[in-house]
Amino acid sequence: MKKTRFFLFALLAGLLATSATPASAANKDMIQLQTQVQALQDQMARMQQSFDERMGVMKNLVEQTTDNINRLNQSLDTLNKNLQTQSTDQGAKVDQVSAQVQSLHDAVDELKARLAKVSKQLDDVQAAQQNLQSQPAAAQPGTTPQGAPAQPPQVQAPPPDVLYNNGLRDYNAAKYDLAVQEFSDYMKFYNNTDLAGNAQFYLADIEYRQGDYQKAIQDYDKVIERYPEGNKAAASQLKKGYALLNTGQKDAGTRELRALIARYPRSLEAQQAKDRLRQLGATPTASKPSPGRRRD
Repeated sequence: MKKTRFFLFALLAGLLATSATPASAANKDMIQLQTQVQALQDQMARMQQSFDERMGVMKNLVEQTTDNINRLNQSLDTLNKNLQTQSTDQGAKVDQVSAQVQSLHDAVDELKARLAKVSKQLDDVQAAQQNLQSQPAAAQPGTTPQGAPAQPPQVQAPPPDVLYNNGLRDYNAAKYDLAVQEFSDYMKFYNNTDLAGNAQFYLADIEYRQGDYQKAIQDYDKVIERYPEGNKAAASQLKKGYALLNTGQKDAGTRELRALIARYPRSLEAQQAKDRLRQLGATPTASKPSPGRRRD
C-alpha cells in the first residue's frame, strides 16, 4: 500500500513539473520581447533627437543663404543705378563693369543652385523622419516580409544643381565641350526651371565665342522668346545684335540693338548697345520692338 501511494505521488509530481516547463519558457520569451521593444523605443528617441538637430542646422543654413542672395541682389541694383548716372562716353569702363556684373549674376545663380540643393536635403530629412515615425514596429519579429523581390534601381538624370554648376564651372574654365554637354543635358531634363534661360544663354554664348555666329543667333533667339523675363534676356539680345554685325548684317544688327534699348531702356545692356551704335555712326534712337516679339 505504501509503495502504491509513493508511486502515485511521484507520478503527480512529474506531471506538475512537465506542465510548469512551457509556462516558464513562455515567460522568458515575453521578457525577452519586452526588452527588445524597450531597446527599439530608446533607439527611436535617439534618432528623433538626431533628426531634430540636423533639421535645425539645415534651416539655419537656408536662412543664411537666402540672406546672402538678398544682399547680392541689393548690390546688383546699387551697381546698376550707379552705372546709369555715369557718362555715356566711357565705353571701355562700361565693358569692364559689365564683366563684373556678369560675374555677380553668375555668383547669384550659383547661390540659388546651392540653396535649392540645401532645400532638397531638408526635404529628404523630413521625409525620412516621417517614414521612420510611420513604421515604429518594423524591427519586431515576424513583421518583415521574406523573399520579396528587390526592385531594380531606375536610371535618373543628375540633379539640376549638379548639372548647372558643372556646366558653369567648365564654361568659366573655357572647357566648352564639357560645358555644352552639361548645359544641353540641363535643357533636356530641366527646361522649365528658373535657371533654364541661363543654361540656354551659355550654350549660345559658347557658339558666339567659337565664331559660330549663325548658330549663336538662333540660340540667343530661344532665350529671348522662351525666357523673356529671365535675367539673361537682355544679354541675349545684345549678343545677338553683335553676332549679326559680325556676320556683316549691319542693318539687322542695328535694328536689334535699337530694339534692345526700347525693351530694356534702364539696363546695362542698353548702355552697351548705345555705345556700339555710336561706334557704327548710327543714332541710338530706340525703335518699337518687332510685332512678333512679346514679353508675355
